[in-house]
Amino acid sequence: MMMGSEKMNNSMEIEDENIEKTKISLMRILVEKQDPSSKEVEDGALRRFLRARDLDVEKALNMFLKYLNWKRNFVPNGSISPSEIRHEIQQNKMFLQGWDKKGRPIALLLAARHFQHEGGVDEFKRFIVYLFDKIITRMPPGQEKFIVIGDLKGWGYANSDIRAYLAALSLVQDYYPERLEKLFVVHAPYIFMTAWKVVYPFIDPKTRKKMIFVDNKSLKSTLLEEIDESQLPATLGGKLELVPIHNS
Repeated sequence: MMMGSEKMNNSMEIEDENIEKTKISLMRILVEKQDPSSKEVEDGALRRFLRARDLDVEKALNMFLKYLNWKRNFVPNGSISPSEIRHEIQQNKMFLQGWDKKGRPIALLLAARHFQHEGGVDEFKRFIVYLFDKIITRMPPGQEKFIVIGDLKGWGYANSDIRAYLAALSLVQDYYPERLEKLFVVHAPYIFMTAWKVVYPFIDPKTRKKMIFVDNKSLKSTLLEEIDESQLPATLGGKLELVPIHNS
C-alpha cells in the first residue's frame, strides 16, 4: 500500500506536469501570435525554453522569439553545410562517440587540436551549430539531452580562444537550452585555469552545475558511472574508436 508521503509526491508531480502543460499551451498561443511561422514547433522545444527560464512564460517567450530570429538569420538554409566549416573540419577535433547509460549521445572534443584560423569566430559558431544538430539527430525517441567530454590533454596557450569559448557558451545557453546534460572536463592542465577564470563569470548557474572537472586519478571510474565501457572512447580507456563528427 502506498505511503502517505509517496501519494503526496505523486500528486505534486502530476500537478507540476499539469502546470507545465498549461504554460506550454499558453506559450504556443503567444509565440504563434507574434510569429505565425512557428506553428510547426514541437511542444518539446517550448518546454525546454520554459524550463530554462523556470517556467516564466514571458521570459521564455522572449528567449524563444530571439531564437527564431537567430535561426532564420544564422542558419537560413535550415542546416550548416560542411563546406561552410572547412577550417574547423580540417582540425579534426570533434567526435561523436556512442551513448551514455540513459541513451544520451556523447560528443568528444580534443581541445589541443583547436587553433584560431581565417574563418574566425563566425565559422566556429557555425561549426558548433553543425555539431549540435548532428548530435540531436542521433537522439533516440524521448531523449532531449547530450553529454560532452572535453579532453584538454596537451592544451596550451596556442589553443586558447576566449572569443570561441564565449561564442559556444552563448549558443548552449541562449539557443540550445536544456540540451546539455553534462560536460566532463578531463586532463585539464593548470594553465587552462587562466582562460577558465575569464569565461566563468559568463556561465549561468544552471550551466555551471552541469560542468564537471574530473581528476586524473578518478577519470575512468567517474566516466564509467555514466557511460558503459563499450561506449567510452578508446582514448579514455573505453572500447570505441574515434569517429570524426563529419563522418558520423
